Amino acid sequence: MGNRKITSEIMKTLNKLFTAIILLLCFTTATAQKLNFGDQGDGTYKNPILPADYSDPDVIRVGSHYYMVASDFHFIGMQVLESEDLVNWRLISQIYDKFDLPGWEGNNHYGGGSWAPSIRFHDGKFWVYFCTIDDGLMMSNATDPHGPWTPLYCVKKIPKWEDPCPFWDDDGQAYLGHSVHRAGPIIIHKMSADGKELLDTGVTVYRGPVAEGTKIMKRNGWYYLIIPEGGVGQGWQTCLRSRSIYGPYERRIVLEQGSTNVNGPHQGGLVDSPDGKWWFIHFQETNPLGRIVHLEPAEWDDDWLKIGVDKDGNGIGEPVDVWQKPNNLSNPILPATSDEFNTTLGLQWQWNHNPHNDYWSLTENKGFLTIKAEPADDLKSAHNMLTQKIMGYKSTATTTVDATNIGNAYAGLLCIGKEFRGIGICRGGIYVEENGQRRIVQAGQFKKVRFRLNIDTNANAFRLAYNTNNDESRWTYVGEAFPMKNGYWKGARTGVYCYGNDGKGLFDYFHYDIEK
Repeated sequence: MGNRKITSEIMKTLNKLFTAIILLLCFTTATAQKLNFGDQGDGTYKNPILPADYSDPDVIRVGSHYYMVASDFHFIGMQVLESEDLVNWRLISQIYDKFDLPGWEGNNHYGGGSWAPSIRFHDGKFWVYFCTIDDGLMMSNATDPHGPWTPLYCVKKIPKWEDPCPFWDDDGQAYLGHSVHRAGPIIIHKMSADGKELLDTGVTVYRGPVAEGTKIMKRNGWYYLIIPEGGVGQGWQTCLRSRSIYGPYERRIVLEQGSTNVNGPHQGGLVDSPDGKWWFIHFQETNPLGRIVHLEPAEWDDDWLKIGVDKDGNGIGEPVDVWQKPNNLSNPILPATSDEFNTTLGLQWQWNHNPHNDYWSLTENKGFLTIKAEPADDLKSAHNMLTQKIMGYKSTATTTVDATNIGNAYAGLLCIGKEFRGIGICRGGIYVEENGQRRIVQAGQFKKVRFRLNIDTNANAFRLAYNTNNDESRWTYVGEAFPMKNGYWKGARTGVYCYGNDGKGLFDYFHYDIEK
């Protein structure tokens, strides 16, 4: 009997390895066929470079590598991405695994959490600063961007600050700039050299129309504040410069939508490449993907920043559609999406609010992600909801749930944004949930069921399906396609869940396939 069990585990491991190889080959084929975004395989890229919700991105270069972070709000982790060419990105670490702050053990901080981080390299360390809208100014650092990162340190406990950026001047004096919730102004503080203490109450240096997203830099004796203005969905990028960090600042708008379809091209990071060229990464707000990432060429003219291409001659750049890559050091890749749930969770995964670690495991049932049920009224309030960003314009998410020990739990595949939808299995059979309302779509007892989410973000059409056998032609779709809305500052997501009074769901794998 023991030998049979070992043989079964070996076969399951080999099957998963074979599946992973097939997925890798499928992804290689997809990229070779040119996805209609990112690296085009011919020395050019097409915007967006990442059609996924990496909102408020910031980027730095250290040596020949680039590093990027983005807002994650109530989703836990803050992912760090790495690239050799600013176009192809991979996930390399997460900065934290929970918030040691009041209220984060329950799902009652939607829209809270990490807002608009900055990443910098100073004194041999990588530094990340961000604000939580309710709690204050947070900091973490690492000598290696792959981690480990130091535990989150609260530099200042204060609500309603946002979008901080540290800056160490040539003389060693440290500063921190930030804005205030709902449209600024921009305030600059002196900061201790170790980055752990603000030394004054701050000086207001600029007021403007929804002035936020502060990024501070110095070049040729000029201090620059590179900031977004005008609001999330319709704003522009502004360059401020002064001979003193405290101003007064001259102002120019350097990037706008213009004649393009890229609304609100702003809020991001400016970075140089080893060959002396400059680039600007920013977001565009879309629905239901969220705030997707674009890359623009940039340059300097008479110590003023210029971004994109000035198509109409008004002195303000507009976003580019297709452009030459900064270099050809990387083949087409995308951040990870699929997971076989073997030994560690992939870095693409983010818990919705703090995880309850006693209730999930990758070792309890080898080769499965086991999520034990905890009481909740509905999906929105469920603990241990494991999510990842939707990526691309047309994709499919698929998982299998082993419901042998489902008990009084609800377990399945989710699709969340402003609304909370899921398809799963419970004691009564296969069910769907829409904003807290559950209904059985096929009654019965099932030991194992596959679930699927078809995603078309261009049409904003999502559709749920299930399959009770291994026949690929036997998928049953539930209802008509439905739209999703961005919610709580984030785009739509998918993932897995299990909640209820008792029982557990065992997830065999999660496959996310991008068609275009």
